Amino acid sequence: MNGFAAVLILLGVFWTQTSALETFLLREADDDYVTGTMTIQNENHIVEAHVRAGVYSSDTIFDYSHGYIATRLFSRNACFIMKMNKKYIPELQEIGRLAFERKTMKAIYSPDNVWVQFQSGRSIFGTIKDWLVYGKPIEQLCRGLPLYQLVETQPPLNVHGCAKAGIPSILGIKICEKVH
Repeated sequence: MNGFAAVLILLGVFWTQTSALETFLLREADDDYVTGTMTIQNENHIVEAHVRAGVYSSDTIFDYSHGYIATRLFSRNACFIMKMNKKYIPELQEIGRLAFERKTMKAIYSPDNVWVQFQSGRSIFGTIKDWLVYGKPIEQLCRGLPLYQLVETQPPLNVHGCAKAGIPSILGIKICEKVH
């Protein structure tokens, strides 16, 4: 069985390097109500994640070319933007490999979470200069919405008000409001 798993992992690594566009259907391991799709555009260095969880649905773009992640939370009608930190965010090929493994073996689950926070009342609306920095895919996701800058943080004592975003079962982004 271990040889079979090794072959699948190797195929996943080679597949993500050659495939220009691949879509994966993913679920949260502990939640039947959260599903998501993830599309990898290797050619453009973009990952799009669409999470459907009722009122807590979100769309997230990982733009590796520009080095930014943007999440649109539908419950807040706002966009949250953060600079990619390679310490916490897997490389494009790694995300593809994890998604392939998850889809193929159906038992792999990554508990990796990035905890971030924003400060209420400190939003901006994107300008031409912002869109040049963040890139076209993020502009298309966030144009016309309030933008909040996210900063990495430790998990708060009370996580009840935090929103889930990111890529189900691969990389969770937990967005929390900064409490004064």
